[in-house]
Amino acid sequence: MAKRRLLLMLKSLDIHPYSQLDLLSRTTTPRVLGYLENRRKVHEDAINFCQDVLRKKAVDWQAICRNNLSQDSQPIHNVDLVVTIGGDGTLLQASHFMDDSIPVLGVNSDPTQVQEVEEFSEEFDATRSTGHLCAATIGNFEQVLDDILDDRRTPSNLSRMSICLNSQLLPTYALNDALLAHPCPATVSRCSFKIKREGHPCSPLVHCRSSGLRVSTAAGSTAAMLSAGGFAMPILSQDLQYMVREPISPGAAYSSLMHGLLKPDQSMVASWFSKDGVIYIDGSDVSYSIKYGDTIEMSSKAPVLKVFLPHHLLS
Repeated sequence: MAKRRLLLMLKSLDIHPYSQLDLLSRTTTPRVLGYLENRRKVHEDAINFCQDVLRKKAVDWQAICRNNLSQDSQPIHNVDLVVTIGGDGTLLQASHFMDDSIPVLGVNSDPTQVQEVEEFSEEFDATRSTGHLCAATIGNFEQVLDDILDDRRTPSNLSRMSICLNSQLLPTYALNDALLAHPCPATVSRCSFKIKREGHPCSPLVHCRSSGLRVSTAAGSTAAMLSAGGFAMPILSQDLQYMVREPISPGAAYSSLMHGLLKPDQSMVASWFSKDGVIYIDGSDVSYSIKYGDTIEMSSKAPVLKVFLPHHLLS
């Protein structure tokens, strides 16, 4: 039997580059600096631990740093499994280079410690990595990996979002969300949108002035969407959730349409009416410029991402 081929995608060890600046060392307490250094060491130890586990297994593997990838990088191929070591951000970045043929396992290298957050609450936010989509930590990585290699664990299919700009499909599928907004957060975003089913309108045309339009997948519904007043969706839902951010006087006719769901057979078509704009995909690292008159269509008609999820998300 051929050896399994694994790709490790690593969050950079320099997870707090600003900690090396002289300014920070002059203005930050030793406790904060100690916390930052501990985060770096915990992450480094997790990388070394996972690599030591892999050296004991009958697998071929190589490691790459996520910082070495860009929007122009080639898709990931010729591997049987991608293992990300970092947090949700590392898994999100890996997803941008993956189709629906390769599963991914997320390892949360630096989980938040509740006691530490409480201890430092009067000084700074000591939250570490959430790892919402990560099924493993160093505590269970070897067991989870063995279950995967022995086919005792199967990945789940997470819906992603396709985005077309002026009828051209963008190369990046969103695993969390897409945000249409002016590049300046203090500037009003102007757009109109309607919902279509099989190419035919099934909602009125909605005109809005706001701070942007966000559309999220089920996986992304617990992130910015939830913080903005949306709701968490079942992780395996194929629906999309949309919300107009901070709408300006939407009026009675439009107020109920500022937030809602898109079913799998529906898409949202938005027309942009500000001079400048940006489509942000899964945060700020992937973005595309838009201009007045551009049309953006978003739907769940995208290749799924196969992810080994934590058991509690599936229960």
